[in-house]
Amino acid sequence: MNTMEINKIVAGVICAVLLVVVVGKIGGALVHPDELEAPVYPFSEDVMAGANTDAAAPSEPAGPEPILAMLASADLGQGEKVFKKCASCHDASKGGPNKTGPNLYGIVGANFAHKGDFSYSDGMANHGGAWGFAELNEFLYKPRDYIDGTKMSFGGLKKASDRANVIAWLNSQSDSPMAYPDPAEAAEAAPAEDAAAPAEDAAQAAPAEDAAEDAAPAEGDADAAPAQ
Repeated sequence: MNTMEINKIVAGVICAVLLVVVVGKIGGALVHPDELEAPVYPFSEDVMAGANTDAAAPSEPAGPEPILAMLASADLGQGEKVFKKCASCHDASKGGPNKTGPNLYGIVGANFAHKGDFSYSDGMANHGGAWGFAELNEFLYKPRDYIDGTKMSFGGLKKASDRANVIAWLNSQSDSPMAYPDPAEAAEAAPAEDAAAPAEDAAQAAPAEDAAEDAAPAEGDADAAPAQ
């Protein structure tokens, strides 16, 4: 490529740049946009706050659904299947051994730390009270939220039907099964319990450990069953 060709290329580039600048100047001189006195779409703090609220992810349920009305019609066969999630750490047969968690025969209606030959966590040992249907429902929903310091690593049973079935099956593994509440009365009582829950949650806005201990009665060692 000789010097003449290089000069032509450079001159062409310069002309193109000058043409763009000139066109821009002429366009600016011909067009005079009017600025609006107020924005067409006002993005006020209130509007943006509302948008952020709508976009927020839905909060998790405050706690487990009541299962008392479901117990009388619970499926014991399904409950036994659900308990298989717990069988690696718990035995529920009469006279059966303790495993990672205590034996659960007769657990429904028994005291929280009901096995004298098992070493419970401090949270369980010091809790007091007994394993009623409501307590088991709370514990099996999310064990570590129910008993502070529990050794039980199971994540919980989120389906109300699973909790009802396994609790009914555990109740059958006993010399003296507890009587189920009347389904109609339990169903009527459930809305009242749900309405009272927000007030209880507000009253328990204390440190995490205290709240867990106050709101929880139960603990265990293993998957999906109580007591440890």
